[in-house]
Amino acid sequence: MPAHPKYPHLFAPLDLGFTQLKNRILMGSMHTGLEEVDGGFERLAAYFAERARGGVGMMITGGISPNEEGGMGSEMSSPAHAAQHRLITQAVHEVDPAVKICMQILHAGALAETPKLVAPSAVRSRLSPLTPNELDEAGVQKQINDHVNCAKMAQLAGYDGVEIIGSAGYLLSTFLVEKTNRRTDQWGGSYENRMRFPLEIMRRCRAELGTNFILIFRIAAMDMLQGGMSWQEVVALGKAMEEAGATIISTHFTWHESTVPTIATMVPRAAFTEVTGRLRAQLSIPTITSNRINMPDVAEQVLRDGHADIVSMARPMLADPDLAIKAYEGREDEINTCIACNQACLDHGFGGLEVSCLVNPRACHETQLNYLPSTSHKTIAVVGAGPAGLAYATVAAQRGHRVTLFDAAAEIGGQFNLAKKIPGKEEFYETLRYYRRMLDIHKVDLRLNTRVDAEQLRAGGYQEIVIATGITPRRPEIEGIDHPSVVSYIDVIRGTAAVGKRVAVMGAGGIGFDVSELLMHSGVSAALDKEVFAREWGVDFKNHPRGGVTGVVPQVEKADRQLYLLQRKATPVGRGLGKTTGWTHRLSLTKRGVVMMNGLDYRKIDDSGLHISIAGQEHVLAVDTVVVCAGQTPQRDLYDQLLESGLSVSLIGGAFEATELDAKAAIKQASYLAASV
Repeated sequence: MPAHPKYPHLFAPLDLGFTQLKNRILMGSMHTGLEEVDGGFERLAAYFAERARGGVGMMITGGISPNEEGGMGSEMSSPAHAAQHRLITQAVHEVDPAVKICMQILHAGALAETPKLVAPSAVRSRLSPLTPNELDEAGVQKQINDHVNCAKMAQLAGYDGVEIIGSAGYLLSTFLVEKTNRRTDQWGGSYENRMRFPLEIMRRCRAELGTNFILIFRIAAMDMLQGGMSWQEVVALGKAMEEAGATIISTHFTWHESTVPTIATMVPRAAFTEVTGRLRAQLSIPTITSNRINMPDVAEQVLRDGHADIVSMARPMLADPDLAIKAYEGREDEINTCIACNQACLDHGFGGLEVSCLVNPRACHETQLNYLPSTSHKTIAVVGAGPAGLAYATVAAQRGHRVTLFDAAAEIGGQFNLAKKIPGKEEFYETLRYYRRMLDIHKVDLRLNTRVDAEQLRAGGYQEIVIATGITPRRPEIEGIDHPSVVSYIDVIRGTAAVGKRVAVMGAGGIGFDVSELLMHSGVSAALDKEVFAREWGVDFKNHPRGGVTGVVPQVEKADRQLYLLQRKATPVGRGLGKTTGWTHRLSLTKRGVVMMNGLDYRKIDDSGLHISIAGQEHVLAVDTVVVCAGQTPQRDLYDQLLESGLSVSLIGGAFEATELDAKAAIKQASYLAASV
């Protein structure tokens, strides 16, 4: 087969000796939560089959526990479990026999949410309320045997291989690091002993499963831990795994305990691939790299630079299951790009909810949400081209309806046009590019710079009218709210409001954090520059000290400004932010010197500044600018007027509910409604 003219590396096959990958695109492991729900395996079969149809070369499932103490909720330890998983493997291989699917074996160790959790030593993770039970010799042997049995059951289920995860703070990785392995027997002490547990699992798996089964080991190539693994230890483990029978080494970055973001949208694309490249140069077997590789040109460059043999794009396959085939066919502008927001994927996964995707609510819901051709084509007006309006208009038009989309602004996007201006959220440009292309493909009649009223809509002869007019920022009723020092967050983000050197931000929700980040930022966005990112988060890619971070002092370039981020609630500031990214935003602002205050009341605003009270004590913040981020109210006047006409009118997005700006809920609601019209 001739080389692809644009992506010769990405679409080149990879010979594994006993089998071949058809290309270098891997859909990496993501726990979906479907394994634990009724009918979940049927849904997983549809989910993986759709990605196989979309052109990936290999896929890895979410983590499956080898036993009860592994704590993943889903287990693979018996032929009955294998029979359930056979639904998945058969569905994938029926779509394309060339696509490989591997099952990830994940023993959560000290992070398991079960009283039976185990670890090499009784060292509690700071992320868990539970102290693990220290394994004795019999317990160690049981865990090894259970891993081997799990791999055998995966083979019985029809999987092409397994990935054994040895990173992230899960069981195998806690044997490797001194801080969590305090043993003095053959499983602890020297690094040779600390490697023994994962190596024994790999050796026995290879011996039991034969030579024609893919065995992937996922290694923490840079664990982002103070006192973590040294580079020499990473290389030694990689070489030993190769000798023990691993087919592929997959590189991972960070433990869950780390205070360095590695997958959030503030992380530069392909930030860690050079680390994989250095390890690849030490090995003879293929390597996988990962993290923030979300478009085919980025993946191609990684391979061209020799940083890996296979590129993992996990969340990007949630966002667009057809990413690979779109790239192959030259339709990159049609890719629904992962923006690394984590709101519907990782936040859901770690919160015990079913996983999906903010920009693609069909993800993991392929049997429940489908955009089928409509049997009766309607004329539909959509008012408002924010996320909700764009989702509704494109889905409805895709199904064959005749859709006209109105917006008073000069560009599509609504609140996304504010989000994209925040340092670290540049990926929002991609979503707007995608929607603009979908409007063209599905022939939506887009009318920008058009403020439409109820009378015009009534006269338009529309069979359905959808109101997606968004929100109006709320202005709190306090004395002095009209003082010249008071500005709206919208004007601040747009750059139309003057902001002084001493600032109070009223409201510590997502918008308050975004405004604070914007105002306290100076220089190039870390999301756009790997060196800036490394300095800000204290990572040394060049010298690779232990964990990549040991002894490295973060250096943040910040604006010459004093900023107070204020919250009425007594709960910790930022608690309502996303589970997997909220801590990064809090830490980023802390590094920039932002003072976060909670449990306060606003009294008044005057020439002296912002008057507040905390626990009955009066204070004055001597600020020259007060930015109001105090929530929103739905903008639904047009909807109310149309209801009186007896027309078929629907309300979606922020106009429907504006307690918090929530693009995830808006796009999901709009997509489901458009799928049923």
